[in-house]
Amino acid sequence: MQRKDFLEHVAWTGAGIAYALSAGGLMTGTALARGVTGSIDFVQISDSHIGFHQEANPDVSATLQSAVNAINALPDQPKFVIHTGDVTHLSKPEQFGTAKDILSQLRAPLIVIPGEHDFIGQDYNSFFQAFPTPKGGKQWFSWDQNGTHFVALINVFDFEKMGLLGNDQLTWLKRDLAAQSRSTPIVVFTHAPLYALFPSWGWTTEDGTKAIAMLQPFDNVTVLSGHIHQVVTHQEGNIRFATADATAYPQPAPGTADKPGPLTLPHDQLLRAIGYRNVVLEKGHAAAIDDRRFA
Repeated sequence: MQRKDFLEHVAWTGAGIAYALSAGGLMTGTALARGVTGSIDFVQISDSHIGFHQEANPDVSATLQSAVNAINALPDQPKFVIHTGDVTHLSKPEQFGTAKDILSQLRAPLIVIPGEHDFIGQDYNSFFQAFPTPKGGKQWFSWDQNGTHFVALINVFDFEKMGLLGNDQLTWLKRDLAAQSRSTPIVVFTHAPLYALFPSWGWTTEDGTKAIAMLQPFDNVTVLSGHIHQVVTHQEGNIRFATADATAYPQPAPGTADKPGPLTLPHDQLLRAIGYRNVVLEKGHAAAIDDRRFA
């Protein structure tokens, strides 16, 4: 497929999940495609892998640009956009530069957390120079907004142990959550899944059970992650987990291949592997979760 044709086919692509928090702390989703109306509180995109050059996606910059264009076209801008990691494919300066050029076009405030592909060679500075934290730090952080407590964690410090928080971060998280009441809605962002989604493929966080135990006392907790390039939902008590589609390429469903990695699909199937999620709320509870594809 020629690049021009590819760009025309992906021009609609949102490739993210747009969330709105209800009064009870649960979340509704709406498409990033053109023509969507209504208020959106924040938007999640993930796994843009800028610098990737394989058949699974001939132009990852184009799909990320399409996501940015779709978000900017929303009639009601989100309070913020969060990218949940693997912004780049190989942590190279030119890849960070391209990603920053595209993401800086967002009209809404941008928050970015790293994936393991952003820390190759344990070079943490390149990521944080391109995408400093909102408070100017170089670590995990939290903030309060519209009655919700948001927490951004880093669980990719070691490429060989992609899901690992470490004692320092867990100590900080315990102190951070201690200041919140049980009724405060909590939203946590990570790159790798916080729970054991599929450990043999590295789709887990080694010490994630410790963080989950800290979150369990709260009435409404949502944990949003990337890394696996597909939507998988899970619930443990009052904690709802959801991974997100990538803007770059899909990966196999857990256990359906010898190992994870870029999944090359016919173009029409690629479009069906990128989508969005609707959650229908009834009396403060999620009555239905509707994960849709754009084609």
